[in-house]
Amino acid sequence: MSAVQETVPAKFDAEAAERFRRAAKRAETIDRILKVLLWVVLFSGVILAMLPLWIMLMMSLKTPNEIANSAAWAWPRDLTWDNFREVLTNPNAPFLLFFRNSVIISTLTTAGVVLTSAMVAYPFARLKFRGRDRLFILLLSTMMLPGVVTMIPTYVMYAQIKWVNTFYPLIVPAWFGGGAFNIFLLRQFFMGIPRDLDEAAILDGANHATIFWRVILPNAGAALATVGVFCFIYNWRDFMGPLIYLNSPDMQTLEVGLRTYQSLQSEQWHLLMAGSVLVMLPLFVIFLIGQKYFVKGIVMSGIK
Repeated sequence: MSAVQETVPAKFDAEAAERFRRAAKRAETIDRILKVLLWVVLFSGVILAMLPLWIMLMMSLKTPNEIANSAAWAWPRDLTWDNFREVLTNPNAPFLLFFRNSVIISTLTTAGVVLTSAMVAYPFARLKFRGRDRLFILLLSTMMLPGVVTMIPTYVMYAQIKWVNTFYPLIVPAWFGGGAFNIFLLRQFFMGIPRDLDEAAILDGANHATIFWRVILPNAGAALATVGVFCFIYNWRDFMGPLIYLNSPDMQTLEVGLRTYQSLQSEQWHLLMAGSVLVMLPLFVIFLIGQKYFVKGIVMSGIK
């Protein structure tokens, strides 16, 4: 009787173990299939995202005859760099002058945004004062205000002070706060820096200005780089601002200049694509340089 009782549980245990192994194997197989499907979807997304850039690059390296007689994404049989030379030396659309204007506006604007947004974010993150949270909510609410609402009043204001057809409307506002999103991003990052550093600096006799410059900013390089990359790309790609405020052809930026070049060259796609590559190239370099800091700043700021 006892032998039978010992044999039956052993049989049940073996069957349960076998079912567990089969279930584990099925789960592992399903997990592998899901991973393969995920990689296929991600790879397809990358291909779809990169295909327009690839076509733009290929067309910029082809002659007009080859563009008309070959697939847009095909590698050029007669690779030529003359398209870029012709774009850079066209007297009717001086790309080097447009490039200089874009660099001036984007660089000065980025410097102003990074500095002033950090200065505004510091008290919201490290200081305690009456109405701080309400004021911060009011600041964030400005992100819901569409830019078209303030476009006409802003233009009228700048026209009254004779700033139209100058770089001032595109640069000066960046030195007064830096924007609600950038302030929010830096505030979240500053709040993650240990307060022990502040207390140690105060014990050494430091004031808030010293803490900001020598403690907070050196430890917030990733967030500052993130804001800088965001701001530089936005201002480099800005079309509406320069179109509204800059009337002189010598003050146009690359985005507006490219549109002017398109109207001059009409159907010459090899030249238009070469100009587009020249406009995009600095952004590609900036993103490659700041990619590590960009990702780190986004993750550590709590925006995931």
